[in-house]
Amino acid sequence: MARLVGVDLARALAVFGMFVVHIGPSASAVDGVGAWVRGLAEGRSSALFATLAGFSLMLIAGRLEPKTGLAGRQAKARIAIRAGILLALGTVMAMAYGGVVILAFYGLYFLLALPLVRLPARTLAIIAAALAVAMPPLAFGVRTLLTEPVTAALKAYDPLDRIGGVGVLDLLLTGFYPAMTWMAFVIAGMALGRLDLTDGRVRRRLAALGPALIVFAYGTSWLLGRLFDGVREAAEMQGGPASGPKSFGSGSGADATGSAWSLLTAGPHSGMTFDIIGCVGVAITVIVAATVAVDRLPRLRRLATPVIAVGTMSLTAYVGHFVVSSLVSVPTGPESQDSWVPLLWFILGTIVFAGVWSRFFRRGPLEYLLNAATKPVKHLR
Repeated sequence: MARLVGVDLARALAVFGMFVVHIGPSASAVDGVGAWVRGLAEGRSSALFATLAGFSLMLIAGRLEPKTGLAGRQAKARIAIRAGILLALGTVMAMAYGGVVILAFYGLYFLLALPLVRLPARTLAIIAAALAVAMPPLAFGVRTLLTEPVTAALKAYDPLDRIGGVGVLDLLLTGFYPAMTWMAFVIAGMALGRLDLTDGRVRRRLAALGPALIVFAYGTSWLLGRLFDGVREAAEMQGGPASGPKSFGSGSGADATGSAWSLLTAGPHSGMTFDIIGCVGVAITVIVAATVAVDRLPRLRRLATPVIAVGTMSLTAYVGHFVVSSLVSVPTGPESQDSWVPLLWFILGTIVFAGVWSRFFRRGPLEYLLNAATKPVKHLR
């Protein structure tokens, strides 16, 4: 099956969005268009990244038709190996750069998604919708039970937490990208992966669905904020729509949640139902728009070739921006500088590197290593 170049373009945009949040000016240092760009990237770029991760699982497991028999077992083994590597790499990076690194969470997502890789698109979409509705209040309820003694007791027996990485409790519930709420993105991406995005009817339906989800989620949350003071105050605590973009590193929904009113907000990284639905809508819209653009506009596709190359090596680009930013001492997170220049240099450097590398190699450096690690799977019987 031909490569979906538009998905690579969407993946590159997700990477650049995460660059904006990690390296760009802090929310308090920008206004106007800069604040809009920052607000658009906050939370939504990482959600797009997670949605595309689910899409990628279908590329391994069989996109339009799930692999079965020996091929299916080998595909599941490849996913499991990738999950283990991402868990290990994410743990090491969390020790070096903090808990905002998404890779260890990715590893857990992949493991949790394994039982679902043979399901059809409709079933996956229903599961994603059910998780988006049910998991935020469940996670909220569980977090209210996590007193300091309970959390300390759980972490005392957590090997990942003891070595300084992202602990199991963080991966599941209290981290920046907790599986309880973020699996909705992954499974939504799996559902998209089972659809034929080259079919015009599918594209038209998704082109209507994405914006509809955006308007419904953010519009409803905004309206509830106007009607109920509790919702408005909860949104302000989260740095949600009522108060502008939330500063990077100020905490996930786990620690920004103050009251049950927050369940009706849509703040970035809040992990609430409206946030999840809105982010899925953004992800669908970006994926469809990128796919249509590269198919209908050949000149744009040629001009965007280096950018598309970034999407083919998103793991390398993501890990690389952490490594390079630490080597050149670029402040990130709440301490990020007031200038957009470092961010622009990072984006330009990544595009140039990916464009040059892709002329000589099919995969990025880390993608080659990840692929090599799964080669023994061919001996599975």
